[in-house]
Amino acid sequence: MKILITGGMGFIGKAVIKKVLWEDFDSVVVLDNLLEKIHGPGAAPYDFKDKRVQFVKGDVSSRNEIEPLMLSSDIILHLAAETGTGQSMYEIELYNKVNISATALMLDILTNKKHKVKKFVVASSRTLYGEGKYLCNKHGAVYPKPRKDKDMEKKDFEIKCPECGVIVQVAATTEDSMIHPTSFYGITKQVQEEIVMTLCPNIGIAPVALRYQNVYGPGQSLNNPYTGILSIFSNRIRHRKSIDVFEDGKESRDFVFIEDVADATVRAISSDKANGEAFNIGTGVAVSVLEVASSLKELLASNINISISGKFRLGDIRHNYADINKAKKLLGFNPNYGFKKGLGVFIEWIKSQEVCPDKLDEAMDEIKKKGLYK
Repeated sequence: MKILITGGMGFIGKAVIKKVLWEDFDSVVVLDNLLEKIHGPGAAPYDFKDKRVQFVKGDVSSRNEIEPLMLSSDIILHLAAETGTGQSMYEIELYNKVNISATALMLDILTNKKHKVKKFVVASSRTLYGEGKYLCNKHGAVYPKPRKDKDMEKKDFEIKCPECGVIVQVAATTEDSMIHPTSFYGITKQVQEEIVMTLCPNIGIAPVALRYQNVYGPGQSLNNPYTGILSIFSNRIRHRKSIDVFEDGKESRDFVFIEDVADATVRAISSDKANGEAFNIGTGVAVSVLEVASSLKELLASNINISISGKFRLGDIRHNYADINKAKKLLGFNPNYGFKKGLGVFIEWIKSQEVCPDKLDEAMDEIKKKGLYK
C-alpha cells in the first residue's frame, strides 16, 4: 500500500505520518513546497528516519509534479492548502488557486487517467459552518447570518436569532448543520470538500472529509502570524509583548490537540466505515479566547498585559464547537487530550523552541489596510 500525503511537511502532516508508519503501508510519499510563511526561511524536509518515507518538493497545483505521484498511489490524503481566514479575504486568487483549483486538478487527473487510488481523504474545516448552530428559546435551532459591522462597532458582539432578534445560545455543530461560511477561506474549504465528495464516487474512489476544528500542539508553525492563535499568543508572550484580545474575549473555539487529530485521520484512512462520510474532528468543548490568553500567560509565568480592546476582524465568527458523536460512532474516535492537558504539553514544547520573530503587528497592519480590521 502506498499513500500520497500532500502538504505532508505541515503541522498535521508530520503528525499523521508518524502514525501511518505504524500501519501496513509500504511507502509514504510526501509532497510539500516548504513555504517560508509556514516553515520559516531555508526550511528542509523533516527526517522521519524511515526508508518508507519519500519526500518530493513540489507544488500541488502543478500537473507535471503531482500527476505521477497520484497515479502510483493507493490512498491520497490531501492536506495541502492556504490557511487563515483573515488573509483569505484579500488573497483571493491565491486561496482559490491552492485550495480549489488544485483540488479540481487532482480530480481531473483521476477522472481522465488510469489510476489505482481507492480512497481520497480531504482536510476540510469547521470554517465552512460559518457561525454554526445556535438555539433560540422560541425558534429552536437557528443558523445566524454574519454579524453586522455597525453592531460590532457598538461593541455588540452577541449572536441573535435571525427570526426574532433575541440573543441565542451556541450549540454543538453537527455534520448536517447548515453550510454557510463567512470567510473566503471557509468558501474554499466548502468547495474543496464538495469537489472530492461529489466526484470521487463517480470514478470508484471512496471519499472522506475531515472537518478539523482549531488544531494545536507541538510542531505547530511559530512563523505564521495569520493563523494558529496559541502559537501567535505564545510567541507574543515570549517577546514580552502585550496581547490584544479581540471583541470582548468571550468568543470561543473548539481546540483539538494534534495527537488526537492524527489519530482521527489515520482512523479515517484505515476504516471502511469512513467511506463517503464527512466528520467533525474536535473535542466537543468550547474554550474562550480570553481563557486561552490567560492560561498561556500563567503557564509561561509572564507578567505581560492582556487587553480586551473591542476590535474585530471581518469574517471572524463568534463561537463554534463540534458535535463529535459521528466520529466516535463510526471511527471509534475519542479525544485523549482535554484543553488543560494538551496545553501543558504544548507549553513544554514551546519552551524548548527558539523564539521566532514576532510578525503579528505587521500582519495586522496588512489586514487593517485592507479594511478588514476595525
